[in-house]
Amino acid sequence: MQKYLKHTYFVESEHKNIIAFTKKHISETDSKTEQLISLYYAVRDGFLYNPYRLILQPEAFKASFMLTKNYGNCVEKACLLASCARHIGVPSRFGFAIVRNHIGTERIEALLKTNLLVFHGYNEFFLDGKWVKATPAFNKELCDKLGVAPLDFDGKTDSIFQEYDRKGGDFMEYVHDYGIFDDFPYEMFESEIRKHYGHLFDEINRDERLAWTA
Repeated sequence: MQKYLKHTYFVESEHKNIIAFTKKHISETDSKTEQLISLYYAVRDGFLYNPYRLILQPEAFKASFMLTKNYGNCVEKACLLASCARHIGVPSRFGFAIVRNHIGTERIEALLKTNLLVFHGYNEFFLDGKWVKATPAFNKELCDKLGVAPLDFDGKTDSIFQEYDRKGGDFMEYVHDYGIFDDFPYEMFESEIRKHYGHLFDEINRDERLAWTA
């Protein structure tokens, strides 16, 4: 269990800015579960979900880097939440999957040339003797815009993805599971991004950096 509490290059549980962010959003008198719930909403809604801007360099996925902006993708937000969780002593790990977005906008499908979102990231936390899944990626404002109920988290039940929108139509489907990891596997992530979205590197990436602009 100790490996799920470690400070790492990406999960910066002892970074001064992570500590400050964590303390800002919790009450010291709350239970660990209550603190984690508060942190979940702080990450979910405090940073806009933006899949259009990505720097394909390791330093861009450090949790402390996330605090320098007001947006992030699913992996970046998961790294931040895992860092906060470990700081308060809650074991945390990552899950990654390929998901199909049934209502993906024309804009992102045109960019990616698919409705598959590769290496979608989420968190797992060990609370009250069991692992519980949580997905802090999609902020409430975005969900309201897309007509989807935002994912809530109670610290007891899995909060993994919106299977249906508010009208009952398909919204998101998990099509491949990469597994569970104690840290962000950057090399695997980069390999999968290049494999599935290789055309973006041909068109945009000239110096081993990928920057999708909004």
